[in-house]
Amino acid sequence: MIKKLYLLIALVFVSTSCDELQNVVSTLPQGDGGISDAMIGNGLRQALDFGIDKQVQKLTQKDGFYRNELVKILLPEELQKVDKALRDIGLSSLADEGIKALNRAAEDAVKEATPIFVDAVKGITFNDAKNILLGPDNSATNYLKGRTNTALYNKFSPVIQNSFGKVGADQIWTNIINKYNTIPFVNKVNPDLTDYVTNEALKGVYTMISVEEKQIRTKISSRTTDLLRKVFALQD
Repeated sequence: MIKKLYLLIALVFVSTSCDELQNVVSTLPQGDGGISDAMIGNGLRQALDFGIDKQVQKLTQKDGFYRNELVKILLPEELQKVDKALRDIGLSSLADEGIKALNRAAEDAVKEATPIFVDAVKGITFNDAKNILLGPDNSATNYLKGRTNTALYNKFSPVIQNSFGKVGADQIWTNIINKYNTIPFVNKVNPDLTDYVTNEALKGVYTMISVEEKQIRTKISSRTTDLLRKVFALQD
């Protein structure tokens, strides 16, 4: 019965406003086992925690960013001309080293900042848990991003800056920029790589959390706790 009701909501969603949908969702029964909003919220938090434990941890390994096409950090537009110019004058290895250095900094920083994400998940509240549960496959991740991105950026940026020095990326990119700026007739560049890598690293973290959320939503075998099985059965 409960699954039929949720299927009905999915069909109604196409032709109703957000306010109308909220009214419908708020009238849903608790269902077998007494699934409360609080339980749904805890299930969504657990899904995000699993995303950090299983997926974000992969980013902290060597090549966690560099060999992962979902999150690999490429050069910003301003530096793409730098990359091309270096390769044109036979410095391809230096250009490759520069890209790798950005990804190494992100890998190191995520390792240092993982507790920040864990605390962020603990601190969020799901005021509209059922709507999030019934939303797209990355709804909980998007909720986390919307509630934490600015605060996490402020905490993550100094970690990235420290990681630049730790993995030698600052020296590598100083060398690259200096080499490029000596090429005749080019417009000199001085990019803010800390800001760029911070944003790209955060984007990568949210991407990997959403990977785990989607698996939990779409694969019953990924629901490895009673709470996950009970909560996400409602959206099947």
